[in-house]
Amino acid sequence: MNQKEINELRRRFRPEKSAISRVYGCYVNSSKEIVSDLDESLGMMPQEESEKYLSLLKKGLSGSLGKNLIDIVFSTQQVADSEEHRLLTTLRDSQLKDNEARQTFYRKVIDSLDMGDSSYLLLLACDSYDVPHRGKDDSLQADASDEVFTYIVSVVCPIKEGKVELGYFPGDNEFHCAAGQTVAPPELGFLFPAFDDRAANIYNALFYTRKPSEIHQEFTDAVFHVEPPMSAAEQREVFESILEDTLGADCSIEVAQAIHDQFSSQIREHKESKSAEPLIMTAGEIGKVLLECGVTEENVAAFQVQCGERFGVGAVLDPANLIDPGKYEVKTAQATIQVDPEFSYAVTTRVIDGRAYLLLPADDIQVNGLPIQVTNGQETETI
Repeated sequence: MNQKEINELRRRFRPEKSAISRVYGCYVNSSKEIVSDLDESLGMMPQEESEKYLSLLKKGLSGSLGKNLIDIVFSTQQVADSEEHRLLTTLRDSQLKDNEARQTFYRKVIDSLDMGDSSYLLLLACDSYDVPHRGKDDSLQADASDEVFTYIVSVVCPIKEGKVELGYFPGDNEFHCAAGQTVAPPELGFLFPAFDDRAANIYNALFYTRKPSEIHQEFTDAVFHVEPPMSAAEQREVFESILEDTLGADCSIEVAQAIHDQFSSQIREHKESKSAEPLIMTAGEIGKVLLECGVTEENVAAFQVQCGERFGVGAVLDPANLIDPGKYEVKTAQATIQVDPEFSYAVTTRVIDGRAYLLLPADDIQVNGLPIQVTNGQETETI
């Protein structure tokens, strides 16, 4: 799915747009016990309440592609005959009305999901979208529908304990101390099937995680039974490890600066283009950047081989998962220096009397907020 398709579905999570008539789910305590089973009609709720449910479900389609929103890909064999795909399909085809399938799904999630000591609300909903035709001018024509896209969306929302406060209880006509419980934004969730090319793709699902560094592998294993996707943090760690392993003496500060600059530039241009497609780079494209930085062909070839081994042959990478474009940090055993990325070129290395040093222009020096004056002619010293 691309960003435009995600946004198209996100716009549906309003009472006047959505075809979601009921919400299902269960309230699970920290002992993995179902405290309450949810089967509620949105139409019978106060509007404020139904809007809250829709808002929670909508958050399961938020964040950045490749970081918070990750493609789950089923194998052909799974789609043809597998317990996990069959269960998701049954939930979708029955529009969640199959209670036995719902209970099976609840148990699968509850038995696998690790939420620590937190209780949580597991929500399920089904929507049928009469997909409007998209005109040549990119406008949606509501009176010309191409197909109906039926999908399920599920989110897991932690329950937060509120502070003990003094409150008024109308039934008793008295004030008492009580601690409320509130439903927090989703920690994880998914949509099935994917909405690719504005049509159902039963070979894919879209997984959501609030924290890109925590993808709850135990959940994806149980619900999808696929090779766990690599989180953004893991991608960055592996990428840096490959560079360290393969570049050797070529891994200079100039190379690090060039990679950061090239990736930052591509991220910025992609953002400015407002393209709905995610930004991706192949190992070959990254290899060209390394060659331009003076890395030997032998080391570039070794880098590409390791990329294939650790990310998968033909894998494409999102530069935004590999660097932080707004941060340029240099660490030594003694200090950490943060530099405006636009001025990263000013940081250089030099070996003086056999010892490595970092050099950077030092204007307006302050130590703990105190302006420092450079004296004794130090500013005119040459190396």
